[in-house]
Amino acid sequence: MAVIVEITQRTVLRSSSGSAWGDSKKVPLTVFDCASTDGYIPTVFAWNAPAPANSALMDGLLDAVARFPHLAGRFAVDDHGRKCIHLNDAGVLVLEATAATDLAEALPHDVPAHISELYPDAENGRADEPLFLVQLTRYTCGGLIIGMVSHHQIADGQSMSGFSTAWATAVRTDSTVLPSPFNDRATTVNPRSPPAPVFDHRNIEFKGEHSSSHSYRVLPMDRIKNLAVHFPEEFVADLKSRVGARCSTFQCLLAHVWKKVTAARDLAPEDFTQVRVAVNCRGRAKPPVPMDFFGNMVLWAFPRMQVRDLLSSGYPVVVGAIREAVARVDDEYVQSFVDFGQDGGQELAPTAATPGTSFCPDLEVDSWLGFRFHDMDFGFGPPCAFLPPDLPIDGIMVFVPSCAAKGGVDLFIALDNEDVEAFEHICYSID
Repeated sequence: MAVIVEITQRTVLRSSSGSAWGDSKKVPLTVFDCASTDGYIPTVFAWNAPAPANSALMDGLLDAVARFPHLAGRFAVDDHGRKCIHLNDAGVLVLEATAATDLAEALPHDVPAHISELYPDAENGRADEPLFLVQLTRYTCGGLIIGMVSHHQIADGQSMSGFSTAWATAVRTDSTVLPSPFNDRATTVNPRSPPAPVFDHRNIEFKGEHSSSHSYRVLPMDRIKNLAVHFPEEFVADLKSRVGARCSTFQCLLAHVWKKVTAARDLAPEDFTQVRVAVNCRGRAKPPVPMDFFGNMVLWAFPRMQVRDLLSSGYPVVVGAIREAVARVDDEYVQSFVDFGQDGGQELAPTAATPGTSFCPDLEVDSWLGFRFHDMDFGFGPPCAFLPPDLPIDGIMVFVPSCAAKGGVDLFIALDNEDVEAFEHICYSID
């Protein structure tokens, strides 16, 4: 029987001091913002008891949001008819809720089955909809689940990781003396004069007339199954040893999962398969953008191989293909994208897939391995669990650092149900 989550309080938090940016400043979306998913992204974490009181969490949230003013703003339209972020300090929405059970009893089964009840329901395009929403769900044992929802055109994953850490620091230290992130979006998009894009960004980052995103089929939603796979540290070390050369955890795990999913799908040997890999461009731009920049600065790499080559090649070859594709997202590519944004992007749709899409024969991956989950300590320790939302797209996957005491990496992946049994059978088999 599902545990009932009851909303007990709704509060819009506004900074009493106002934003350091001044009243009613409107910030245009950058071309990086426009290429991001035009929708809300949930993240959900759990903490064992004891956990801070809701009042302490909300006080710390106010302190943190004052330094991240975009989260308290709203979408608007500027004088040129372009979508923008209105830094009007309209506030963030906080829901307080209770669940009539112990967290330890709910985590294994009830929480994953009803994850959507543990974060606020945000509707894209609704008038005056907050850009950042939080739900604090308290369990009878004192355990806590925090579900956060943020609009992706406001900030990417690294930005929200930095914000979450700042919020935890504000609560843990009871301090309003917090560092402010780099908030100046305009400095990330300096086009050449005249702009000189050299890549087909209209069809790579956006759904242009010839974008590959038009070719994917759609599955019934009940065909898409979400899986969680834990890779222990020993497994990752074994993979790295087989690559031979220096290799990141992300690269070796992506090579492994790419091979296993492709094998499970039983694709024709002559087919081609690729992975859409999110690439943080802060350090790739020239000059580099500070790593604490709050906003969007992600583009994508597309390692591509023929199925027969992917399945027959050793890990060094597959890792090499991934590394080479990521390396092509260099300063020249980033500058070309910025130049393209001078005259395009606002009117185009991003390539983010809609629910039910099947990426087969391809995959899409996000890595959260560099995110500071263990720094999300509100005073009583880091989270005991990361709880993924439903992934409604066949072939999308996320790597996250495990919250387990022994470390390792957790993979959350959605696959066509017809391929699940084969994948589960071989996912720990090292070639």
